[in-house]
Amino acid sequence: MATKKKTIRTIPQERTPMPEQDPQVRARNFEEVACGYRLEDAQREAERCLQCPDEPCVRGCPVSIDIPAFIQKITEKHFHGAYDIITDTNLLPSICGRVCPQENQCEGVCTVGETLEPVAIGRLERFIGDMAIAEGWENVPYIEPSGCKVGIVGAGPAGMACAADMAKAGCEVIVYEAFHTPGGVLKYGIPDFRLPNDVIDAEIQKLRNLGVRFECNTLVGRLFTIEQMVAEMGFHAVFIGTGAGYPSFMGIPGESLNGVLSANELLTRCNLMRARDFPNFDTPLQPGKHVAVIGAGNTAMDALRVSLRLGAESVHCIYRRSKKEAPARVEEIHHAEQEGVDFNWLTSPVEILGDANNNVRALRCVRMELGEPDESGRRRPVVVPGSDFEFEADMVVFAIGTNANPILGQTSKLKLNKWGYIATDDNLATSIAGVYAGGDIVTGAATVIQAMGAGRKAARAMKAYLGLRDSSSVYDAGAEGSLFGIPRAEHGFALVRVA
Repeated sequence: MATKKKTIRTIPQERTPMPEQDPQVRARNFEEVACGYRLEDAQREAERCLQCPDEPCVRGCPVSIDIPAFIQKITEKHFHGAYDIITDTNLLPSICGRVCPQENQCEGVCTVGETLEPVAIGRLERFIGDMAIAEGWENVPYIEPSGCKVGIVGAGPAGMACAADMAKAGCEVIVYEAFHTPGGVLKYGIPDFRLPNDVIDAEIQKLRNLGVRFECNTLVGRLFTIEQMVAEMGFHAVFIGTGAGYPSFMGIPGESLNGVLSANELLTRCNLMRARDFPNFDTPLQPGKHVAVIGAGNTAMDALRVSLRLGAESVHCIYRRSKKEAPARVEEIHHAEQEGVDFNWLTSPVEILGDANNNVRALRCVRMELGEPDESGRRRPVVVPGSDFEFEADMVVFAIGTNANPILGQTSKLKLNKWGYIATDDNLATSIAGVYAGGDIVTGAATVIQAMGAGRKAARAMKAYLGLRDSSSVYDAGAEGSLFGIPRAEHGFALVRVA
């Protein structure tokens, strides 16, 4: 019996809400804010997908997940089938379902969103990913060893995505991570109330099950160089996915006072090094009572909300543009507002004031107004004359962006661009043969799923470079077609590597 075609009028009109912790309760704990869809929630939301023939959501996804297909499986209650479809292109659905800015990617181009709220694709992806973890599902294919050895520098989203693809291609994959645990920005930068550690650990275990080996506490560029990996350590190809974790400051007076730090430091100490559990963990972190966070991106939202949970009495967000221009996800700003963060829009800091002991005592700011658009297309903030004011603060946190860590650039002959990021070609190849790079270390700060997309793109190029059989960029059936699934031109093919 044919399924009746769905239209915008026949689908559920309202987007299915996500159950959440009460704001007054969650502002004092690190438990996850969003509780996830129940079975009935997921099935109702899946019914809102129109199964568009042109699939704009797939094009909007940086890793091209077959979104209509996995949602259709949910409507059919074939949840393992939905998981199989997602993991064809994304090994980390529980993570991406939580932290990807779907509103700017797949959901941003959803056809339903032209008339109603878009289908909650991210929530559905999370639902399937969480079910897979709970049920112990994993997709470990038969892997034929290729004889190739691949090194990955950085165990963040880009490195993990590249590692997975190279392991599936039969390579021996070793991932080097500077911190004591893999995960990269997922571990040090995103608090548990947005992305629980046990979810990250479960997804990383899937990589280990593919044969990927993690070597932590290993700072490439200090213990050994990229050139040594290629020339002396036996790696046939190397991928660099170290991210961009070097914090930016404004250069205003008072930045050297006690109580001034970057959001990276605050979040790393709290999340990765468990300062929030002091004294059970001995990482020092002096929590502020009156905290000012400068910036309004997702990292700023995390710093603001972490400060509340660490016991701050007041937490202020300082941003020189209006709420409309804030780069953070709408959902994150909404959650911060619910939890009691005080937003100071159109406000710019000009000086951090200290006391006799060189501790922060106040932040001096000026009011701004929006003028003509700048090169980014956003209206440029302009100082309102005579609008200086100050307010009490004993901790000031900068969350205004990050830069490339200079270690690799200082210790290798990698070509860098003018901003200090690694220069690559269209296939993410660097200036050193066999070495590829992707993610924030190439583009600057971006999203988790964009970094994963870069890792997968680099993996395709690395497989082509190594001449591995499963790379479509090297092998094509062509006009002659194939026999038993193997292009005719490749019958009798054997891999030969020239020294």
